[in-house]
Amino acid sequence: MKSPKIGISAAAGAVVLSLGLAACGGDDSGDKDSGSGALKFDAGSTQIVNASDKKGGTLKMAQPDDFESLDPANIYYAYGNNILRVYSRTLMTYCSKPGIESSKMCPDLAEAPGVPSNGNKTWTYKLRKGVKYEDGNEIKARDIKYAVARTFDRGIIRNGPSYFQQLLDADGYKGPFKDKNLDNLKAVETPDDYTIIFKLKNPFIEFNEMVGFSGQTAPLTPEKDKGARYTTHPYSSGPYKFEKDYEPKKGGVLVRNTHWDASTDPNRKQLPDRIELQAGLKAEEIDSRLMSGSLHIDLPGSGVQAAARQQIITSPKLKANADNPIAGFHWFIPINTEVVTNIECRKAIVYAADRSAMYRAYGGEVGGEVATSISPPTVVGREKGTDFYTKADPNYTGDVAQAKASLTKCGQPNGMNLNMAFRSDRPKEKATAEALQQSLAKAGIKLELKSYPSGTYTNEQMGSPAFQKREKLAMGTYGWAPDWNTGYGYLQAVTDGKAIQATGNTNMENLKDPGVDKKWNEVVSVTDEAQRNKIYNEIDQTVREQAAILPNVYAKSLLFRPKTLTNVYFHKGFGMYDYANLGVTG
Repeated sequence: MKSPKIGISAAAGAVVLSLGLAACGGDDSGDKDSGSGALKFDAGSTQIVNASDKKGGTLKMAQPDDFESLDPANIYYAYGNNILRVYSRTLMTYCSKPGIESSKMCPDLAEAPGVPSNGNKTWTYKLRKGVKYEDGNEIKARDIKYAVARTFDRGIIRNGPSYFQQLLDADGYKGPFKDKNLDNLKAVETPDDYTIIFKLKNPFIEFNEMVGFSGQTAPLTPEKDKGARYTTHPYSSGPYKFEKDYEPKKGGVLVRNTHWDASTDPNRKQLPDRIELQAGLKAEEIDSRLMSGSLHIDLPGSGVQAAARQQIITSPKLKANADNPIAGFHWFIPINTEVVTNIECRKAIVYAADRSAMYRAYGGEVGGEVATSISPPTVVGREKGTDFYTKADPNYTGDVAQAKASLTKCGQPNGMNLNMAFRSDRPKEKATAEALQQSLAKAGIKLELKSYPSGTYTNEQMGSPAFQKREKLAMGTYGWAPDWNTGYGYLQAVTDGKAIQATGNTNMENLKDPGVDKKWNEVVSVTDEAQRNKIYNEIDQTVREQAAILPNVYAKSLLFRPKTLTNVYFHKGFGMYDYANLGVTG
């Protein structure tokens, strides 16, 4: 996820202000509209650009496909977890600060981080009082318990994380859609309206981080829950609410939530009058509108496409309104161990891959750095590791001789035919798949490419083991950023056998390695950080030795910020701009 850094400096007289924030949010006192001044390339990677408390206007956002869901519990895409902060609050959340602070967790509905007891097996949170939903009703602890209970039903909550199921001492619980008695979720207790207690199977020292990264503690009452239809109109606890039902493949509008109280929320602002969300625009059209100023934000936040990238980096005027941060994502290729069952056949794929061509598909130096480990460099304690497949290939162009030798070892001396998936609305992924197709062909491995939309890719196609098996998908393009910034927060969801789900599966290689799974079972009880990091790095190495994941690119994103966008800064927790604090000047 990282590439050679492009220098970041503050320009004299620049409209770049350091973030004078309280512990976790903005100081709303006084107007800080920066007016006009010299903008600087990459300034938003570490500081706020165009800091302002000016209210009004319409913030316009668009995406090539659509959200996997707007139900806070059912979201796993990073940009979905980013935008949900606009309309939902959670027990903990990523801090609203630029720089390294944005990779840390801050209290949100909770007054303070959870307090562990019983050897880190019990976690207690106290809620802020007086926080209200969009209809004026007060948020209570039992509402958060209900939200967590919903995550146990993978028939409804198909896409979201499965950490609560894995960690809570609640084996056998089916969720409130099948079991209406919420008291049967005994692993979550609410002794009063402002206290919630979680009881875990095993010690887990990173529980605050797990609670904070997603929307699965966004409060909800049973009366407002519409099951699978809840995605079209979530019940707001944040600064904005949906004006009416969101229309899939078209879009929707968020307006001010008049019951949101800034004094209870240190993490968000409420600046625009409206936020318009548009779905289904081509990626190149989004780039064009961003540069013309008729659009403010590309929702997926992964950066502009090739044509716009060339325009921006060759135009000083455009470049001054762009940022090129280390994004925190690793764009990699999961190789399905249930389809390509022989390790030597998987090694053949890795050996044959021209990773330099795949690197160029993401934009070369501006798009990232060739990856050698699964965890990106931003993960705390991560080691670069040994790249087992490029010792004779220092330029990452592919080793055809080694690939053919591995094919012979796996009984395929004449090559093999495989299917590969990619997201149809992401041009960089299409280019990556085509580059891999060309390089593997040199070793006799023929790839048939199959494209699917982003909105369903991670739940119905590559995220569905049954679909993968039926369509014989041997591999696919994918990207992962840390759920939180540790080895557990990055690797567990993509390598642990327990993480495999019928839908919304993040372990897309379907890896069930006994040694890896044993390490995941044991590491939760390790309290020493250095020892945990050692285990995480061992897992990373084992998965690469198994050729279950083909490392590709540590991502950098070339992001464009129109001059009319205010309070712009890169948020390390989400790997894109922070959507909860943006404003507009017009």
